[in-house]
Parts: sequence; C-alpha cells; structure tokens
Amino acid sequence: MNYTLGAVFLALCLFAGMVVILEVGRRIGIRRVAVDAEGVREGAGAVEAAVFGLLGLLLAFTFSGAAARFNTRRVQIVEEANAVGTAYLRLDLLPAAEQPPLRDLFRSYLDSRLAAYRKLSDTEAAMKELNHSIQLQKEIWTRAVAASEGQDYHSARMLLIPALNQMIDITTTRTAARKMHPPVIIFVMLAVLSLVGSLLAGYGMARAKTRGWFHIFGYAIIMAAAVYVILDLEFPRAGFIRVDSFDQVLVETRKSMD
Repeated sequence: MNYTLGAVFLALCLFAGMVVILEVGRRIGIRRVAVDAEGVREGAGAVEAAVFGLLGLLLAFTFSGAAARFNTRRVQIVEEANAVGTAYLRLDLLPAAEQPPLRDLFRSYLDSRLAAYRKLSDTEAAMKELNHSIQLQKEIWTRAVAASEGQDYHSARMLLIPALNQMIDITTTRTAARKMHPPVIIFVMLAVLSLVGSLLAGYGMARAKTRGWFHIFGYAIIMAAAVYVILDLEFPRAGFIRVDSFDQVLVETRKSMD
C-alpha cells in the first residue's frame, strides 16, 4: 500500500505540475500575442512536432518495455511451477527410503517461495524468506545427489539432477527479473518532456479568449495516468496491476504434493 500511495502521489504531482505549466505557457503566449500577434506561431509548429514526437516515442518505449517485463514475470511463475513439479515427480526414481524426507523438503521449499513473494512489501521479511528457500535448495540438492549415488540409480541421477538444476536456476532468473527496470533517468526525462509539452500546449492556447479547461485537464489527466500505469506495470507486486493471481499456479503445484 505504501508503494501505491507513493505512485499515486507522484502521478498527482505530475498532474498538478502540468496544469500549472499549461497556464504558464498560456500566459507567455498571451504576452507574445500582445507584442507580435502575427509572429506568435512562427516556428512553433516545428518545435512542438519535435517535442511531442519525442514524448510519444518515449511513452511508447517505456510502456512497451514495462508491459513486456510484466508478461515475462507471469511466464516465469509458470516456468517455476513446471520446474518444481517436474523435479518433485522425478523423486519417484530414487530409493523408496529416501523419498519421504525429500518430499517434505520440497513442500517446505515451495511454501517458502510463496511466502517470500507474499512478503515483498516488507523487504527485510522477504529477504529472510528468500534466504530460507535458498538453504532448502541446498539441502534438497545435497540429499538428492547422495540418494542417487550408485550404479543402480545412474538413470535417476541423469533425470533428476537436470530437473533440480532448472528448479534452482529459475529462482535466480526470477530474482533478477524483479530488479530489471529502466534507468531512473528515463522516468525523469519522461516527466520533464511531459512538462515541456504542457508549456508548449499552453502557449498554443494563447489566442483563445477563455481558458480551455476541458483540454487543459484532459491533457494533464491522460499524461499523468499513462505515467502511473507504466510505473504500476514495472512493480507488479506493489500497485493495482499485479501478477499475484498467477501465483495460483504455484499454489496448485503445492496442493498436488499433499
């Protein structure tokens, strides 16, 4: 919730800033009209086209990237569920006496993974749970390797070890993907271009006899909402747009282990 309030606050600040800058641009335009009514629009079209073209390109770039990363995170949840489920099933290849403790470890491991992602709003608690799951990974690996020793279980080792390796690798992949975001300068540039665009839009309204509130608020609301949606897509476990529903795939995998 703290992130949600922070993102909404930033969007509201951007909205308010654009409304103010639109008015500033309008007043600058009015003064220019009073001095040079004929030349007020001279060369403005080229500047506006360049700024708004760049703004549109940056919006498209950041939105497309955020949406792609959001989809990638959803796919990785399914990949982890498949990796854990496959490794769990291949425990059947081990000696019967070695299977129960490993199955218990798998259940604890998946419970820990789910708990870690549910606690992401609390960084310290989430890191503690992630470290716990890493320790469980090591114990599962050690026990599985020891249980598959010997010529009689060579085939089991050939099938189980790669599955365990994939199960471990996907956790690293997901952790790295969670930290992948555009550089902060991209968001700063997006905010700056939004404000510059507001200035130019306000300047273009200078010839109107009254303020076009519909256009002023319409422009500010749309731009602020677009920036908010981009931020929400970048952090899909903190805002309104979430990947939590896809965790149900892991939950179903955990139920299948009972």
